[in-house]
Amino acid sequence: MAKLDVVGLGALNYDVLYAVERIARGGEEVGILNIKKAPGGSAANTIVALARLGASVGFVGVVGSDEEGQLIMDDLRTEGVATRIARVEGYTGAAIGFVDRDGERALYIYPGVNDQLDMTAIDLEFVNDARFLHTSSFVNDAQLAMQRELAREMRAKLSFTPGMLCFTYKLPDLEELIAHSTVVFLSLGELNCLLSSEDYEKGAELLIGSGAQTVCVTLGAKGCYIADRSGAAHLIAAYKTQAVDTTGAGDAFAAGFLFGLLHDKSLEECGKIGNFVASRCIREYGCRKGLPSARDLRWIG
Repeated sequence: MAKLDVVGLGALNYDVLYAVERIARGGEEVGILNIKKAPGGSAANTIVALARLGASVGFVGVVGSDEEGQLIMDDLRTEGVATRIARVEGYTGAAIGFVDRDGERALYIYPGVNDQLDMTAIDLEFVNDARFLHTSSFVNDAQLAMQRELAREMRAKLSFTPGMLCFTYKLPDLEELIAHSTVVFLSLGELNCLLSSEDYEKGAELLIGSGAQTVCVTLGAKGCYIADRSGAAHLIAAYKTQAVDTTGAGDAFAAGFLFGLLHDKSLEECGKIGNFVASRCIREYGCRKGLPSARDLRWIG
């Protein structure tokens, strides 16, 4: 098999998304406008987005013995993703989301068998046969240790999205992974939680000081901020779009940015591609329906 561009590693979930009138508070009843069901998981969303852009991609993960596990595996294969996915007894991970008319969301996550992914389930040769490994958040100590061990042993460049780890751990817990990272992706909210600061410039500088080569902070409607070890920094405006559902916007951004890196684009160009892919994603409900193809990139200004 030819060398892959990116292999993903992360939780595999089956998503159920409810479009609602508004996000309910405790004790309230709120109407449901629509229901969408689809495979998800942060790293998997990024890998599917890259596949649609034309990158050669793979994925390492675990699903349960239920119908949802099979649906996830079938979907990745349909998208052209090479898989090294273990099936084990138990329930596949699940994510239940509620999205209001303004595109704001609330998420509930059930890890299911995702917690069983460990080094014994990872094909290291498969990972090393890629230019990048893109890994997203796991929320327990064992899997954080697994990611550290993998970062030490692999040859592929590391693309790291801490995600929920930012809400569970502090910077010293993540520094080893950050130090191995070619690029780190965080939202402003994640950066704030991890570093107790909303100053994205100083936050990015601190993460670069911890060893990251490049740091990308997504800023929602304000676009993104990108800084690297050379001292270069760019604040890149978002593309104007009608946000229907912001779920998966960060995953889409990561895909666009990595696609730019794969094609030797400048950091600013990578950020523009990331913003564009994210802007297309949030036009539709769910993490994948609105993802663009490579030919859509001609609309990038």
